[in-house]
Amino acid sequence: MNSVVSTIPKPPLRIAVYIDGYNLYYGRLRGTNFKWLDIVKVFDVLLTQRDQHEQLEVVKYFTAPALANFATHGTASVAAQSAYHRALKAMHRERFEIIYGNHSYDKSGALLPSFIAGQPYDRTNRVRVWKLEEKKTDVNLALCMYRDACKGRYDRMILVSNDSDAEPALEAIREDFPEIMIGVVMPIHPPAPGREKHRRTSGSLAKHADWTLPYLQDGHLDHAQLPDVVPTNKKPIHKPSHW
Repeated sequence: MNSVVSTIPKPPLRIAVYIDGYNLYYGRLRGTNFKWLDIVKVFDVLLTQRDQHEQLEVVKYFTAPALANFATHGTASVAAQSAYHRALKAMHRERFEIIYGNHSYDKSGALLPSFIAGQPYDRTNRVRVWKLEEKKTDVNLALCMYRDACKGRYDRMILVSNDSDAEPALEAIREDFPEIMIGVVMPIHPPAPGREKHRRTSGSLAKHADWTLPYLQDGHLDHAQLPDVVPTNKKPIHKPSHW
């Protein structure tokens, strides 16, 4: 009897992307013209270029609402962040999720040592400063990745962060679910002549990954911008003027 070879194509590998929003912003987007970034499109393109029969299921974006009193453009910064999040949700719906943490600060000010150029550290010379801290984002991201791994929702996971705080989550997933392939994308600038390198690539994340992308090229970002006007069922969303 002749054996029958199945011609049914295998389903694509299910991919989820987990983004540390503030790490992406401060590491790669701040000071650029790429803030109106379609982060879902970025990974649609990157996965197509990898050509490994992968399908992007969802991008999960972890951030915290901006506080007007601490933002460069005040209430305009808050409105810009809100417009950006709504635009991404309008464009991609179930393929894009936002998970919010929050910011906290001591209303009486945090007492910290004063910095004086050329002088050694002196813990007795302290001043009160406004210290804004982002809360829950790291924990939310780590828990979400691990819970998704437990539920077997995705075949591969991609972390977009250069923060070593995510290392325990990657280490646990690697140990408990070795069948899940992990990628890490570092949201930092590519090396360039004359550019000061502010952030180093996190080796602690890379050692738990099957592959890493050490930086995001300008081309990755420039060709994945949202439309200046994003249509919705109600009022259209406009790109912020200061972006």
